[in-house]
Amino acid sequence: MLENLEQLIRDNAQDLIVKNNAVPNEQNENAIQAASSSIFDTLKSQLASGNVSQIADIFNSGNATEGNPVVQQATSSLTDKLAGFGINAETAKSIGAALIPIVLGKLANKTNDPNDSSFNLQNMLGKLAGGTDGKFDLTDVMGMFTGGQNQANGQQTGGGMMDKLKGLFN
Repeated sequence: MLENLEQLIRDNAQDLIVKNNAVPNEQNENAIQAASSSIFDTLKSQLASGNVSQIADIFNSGNATEGNPVVQQATSSLTDKLAGFGINAETAKSIGAALIPIVLGKLANKTNDPNDSSFNLQNMLGKLAGGTDGKFDLTDVMGMFTGGQNQANGQQTGGGMMDKLKGLFN
């Protein structure tokens, strides 16, 4: 999935990153990888936090606009990473604001296109939920709620939605 996401970013980053004089050529590859990890990490964190409706909004309607919190978080993450590469903050912000909505919108379109097998929504959700097999199943859903298990000793690690909800009832 990450390889396909990175390729989708490459396909859409030519003008924003590669041909952008404000981005040093030696940082092009880092910027593309930063965009990929920003999107993947944001989707993963939003899913783990239970913000499924905001992710569903993107994948069901293609609504990858600036107002969506998933888009905002991914854009902010990319902006921070680009600034860390020495790219001017305004340039970094404009790259993130332009690239993230485009890529998330195209990602949503690809997952919904039955003729495009480059992204499988079920497999993608499995990767985001931390499924080791790459498939999204009941164990992955339960892991989201319980925080998953420490694979080495079977102990609960905490940090899932149930742990977050416990505090509401004490």
